[in-house]
Amino acid sequence: MIKTDVHTQFNFEDLKLFRRGKVRDVFDFGEYLLIVSSDRVSAFDEVIERGIPNKGRVLTEISKFWFNKLGYKNHMVSTNVNDYPEETKPYHSIIDGRSMLVKKTELIPIECVVRGYIIGSGWKDYQKTGQVCGHQLPDGLQLAQKLEQPIFTPASKSFDGHDENISVQEMINQIGQEQTDKLEALSLEIYNTASEFAATKGIIIADTKFEFGLLNGEIIIIDEILTPDSSRFWSKEAYQVGISPPSFDKQIVRDYIETTDWDRNSSIPNLPDEIVEKTSAEYQKIANLLTQ
Repeated sequence: MIKTDVHTQFNFEDLKLFRRGKVRDVFDFGEYLLIVSSDRVSAFDEVIERGIPNKGRVLTEISKFWFNKLGYKNHMVSTNVNDYPEETKPYHSIIDGRSMLVKKTELIPIECVVRGYIIGSGWKDYQKTGQVCGHQLPDGLQLAQKLEQPIFTPASKSFDGHDENISVQEMINQIGQEQTDKLEALSLEIYNTASEFAATKGIIIADTKFEFGLLNGEIIIIDEILTPDSSRFWSKEAYQVGISPPSFDKQIVRDYIETTDWDRNSSIPNLPDEIVEKTSAEYQKIANLLTQ
């Protein structure tokens, strides 16, 4: 039976909080971290008051699937609560299915974004400049069109919730040429591998972002991977160039917020029941399509 409780806050007072993000709360156990995925949802870098039922479980399930499926080195140790430190035992009923014990790494402070289609902020940039994050693109591209080759468009990693696109040169300035080259090549390789698999399931991965860390000097994948929060998933069947395709992700939430009169300075609007239910259904749908 699928649980449908909604958790937007965790009060584990006797566990050491490492970091609280927009969606995940991370607890510190020395060489390990425990990542607990809440049902919080954010849009335009703002967390919305209402949670999405089952969202945290879906994010955990999909990340676990991809970590196992793709075979790239990553930080996952276990998603079985019985493998967790003893101190977590009182909270097993809450964190079961929505948590992951991981290796602690040295964070590389860059969001490694790969775009295979022109949509979202990339489309807006292209309309203004003909470029996306410094990549000059051909004239005449249409909304949601597939790019001839996926492009790598890094962003700064911010802990106040406001990541900013940066150029590859700025990334080099921050972390060096060698590490930049490795991360760009690895990001594009993972995206291409995952996209080929997703296509067999009738899914297009329009764009995604990866995070990496260093463990004993080696680059490994951390955080989440190819989830509806970090990626834009479209149905191949419904895909059509020139329109914004229906999404299996939180684009539903973004699209709703765009219909409101929110000025981006006041508190972000809450979500009506219809959007909450639809978003929850789409998260579960993409999990089922990818993992079954």
